[in-house]
Amino acid sequence: MTSRSSKATARTSTEARAVARTQTLIKGANGIGTVRKTTLPGGLRIVTETLPSVRSATFGIWAHVGSRDETPSLNGATHYLEHLLFKGTGRRSALDISAALDAVGGEMNAFTAKEYTCYYARVLDTDLPLAIDVVCDMLTGSLILEEDVNVERGAILEEIAMTEDDPGDCVHDLFAHTMFGDNALGRPVLGTVDTVNALTADRIRRFYRKHYDPTHLVVACAGNIDHNKVVRQVRAAFEKAGALGNPEALPIAPRDGSRRLRTSGKVELLGRKTEQAHVVLGMPGLARTDDRRWAMGVLNTALGGGMSSRLFQEVREKRGLAYSVYSYTSGFADCGLFGVYAGCRPSQVHDVLRICRDELDHVAAEGLSDDEIGRAIGQLQGSTVLGLEDTGALMNRIGKSELCWGEQMSVDDMLARIAAVTPDEVRAVARDVLGQRPSLSVIGPLKDKQAARLHDAVA
Repeated sequence: MTSRSSKATARTSTEARAVARTQTLIKGANGIGTVRKTTLPGGLRIVTETLPSVRSATFGIWAHVGSRDETPSLNGATHYLEHLLFKGTGRRSALDISAALDAVGGEMNAFTAKEYTCYYARVLDTDLPLAIDVVCDMLTGSLILEEDVNVERGAILEEIAMTEDDPGDCVHDLFAHTMFGDNALGRPVLGTVDTVNALTADRIRRFYRKHYDPTHLVVACAGNIDHNKVVRQVRAAFEKAGALGNPEALPIAPRDGSRRLRTSGKVELLGRKTEQAHVVLGMPGLARTDDRRWAMGVLNTALGGGMSSRLFQEVREKRGLAYSVYSYTSGFADCGLFGVYAGCRPSQVHDVLRICRDELDHVAAEGLSDDEIGRAIGQLQGSTVLGLEDTGALMNRIGKSELCWGEQMSVDDMLARIAAVTPDEVRAVARDVLGQRPSLSVIGPLKDKQAARLHDAVA
């Protein structure tokens, strides 16, 4: 039996631990670019970046859940839930939610990825309290009514159909399947017609309760804002909903893992009556935490990141074989992808694949010139800065950094890290990544003889 004084001591001890903890993560000159973080009792993290020179603010909530957290039968549940959180709460109808932001000229949206989901609103700085109240209400008070699930099912099926009608988009889902197979990273974020039709309101509610507690959430806000005011408003919104949870709970750690993707030499063809053949030739890349990611970014930029890149010059400028050709990287917690995309006439597909494969093999063996690397470093630095010129981009950066890395890096530090990449580092990562046997995904109207030759590109 515990005495009354012991209970009081325990309660006092708990209350002492359950206090908000605030840190300054990046100290900007005169407050500009200052990034601060407060962790509330219950594990909710709030990260802000101050930019006093603008008149807007973007407020977002990031959830530590994506399509890779779904079982096969739940494929598409994360994205379905993203839609449903706009359908109404105990305080607001779907119309009330949209009308509140429309009335002040604000923008509100959301997106689902393989490892996270984000809901956000961009408004005038004076309307930030409204944005905070609406988005927090959506995240904590969604009703997920059966009638809303049934109505929204039609909209999601139309979204799947729209994606299927765009082979230039669909081929990237096919490439993920080629590389990862039938597991969570290889399945489409939207789900399939069959899985979406099979999802019920009860299953989605359980998914919501499991993944949307405060320990799985990061609040991010950027613009002409005051950190302490944002913290007070967010805390009040979560307290009103009774959603702060166990005061001693700790935030969930960023994803980790050491899985190495070993897929090579696979070919998948999806026959479609399209005017172009859409191809992705690629191989395993780097996890987003890999220290070599900076060198990989420079390599990717030099290979297919702009009009002066090797692939653009060889495929489009010199030969006119494609209008769109580029390379890209996708980094996950434990693995990654590198891919080259091109859209071309079906009769030219083998020429395009041969040129792309030749360039990848040549760079793997010989590396890039110092001039190419220097140009790519400059291009990557410029695009990094230009891509952070609005409050939405800043909110994305700090929110994703906290959720995925658990730390923040200033823009100056990012630029310095890019500038520090050496030619030897780029050549080393080119050997490691491009030296692997590639896999291939194709969507288009290829004839039997053309299809049979696709394996030549990955031999």
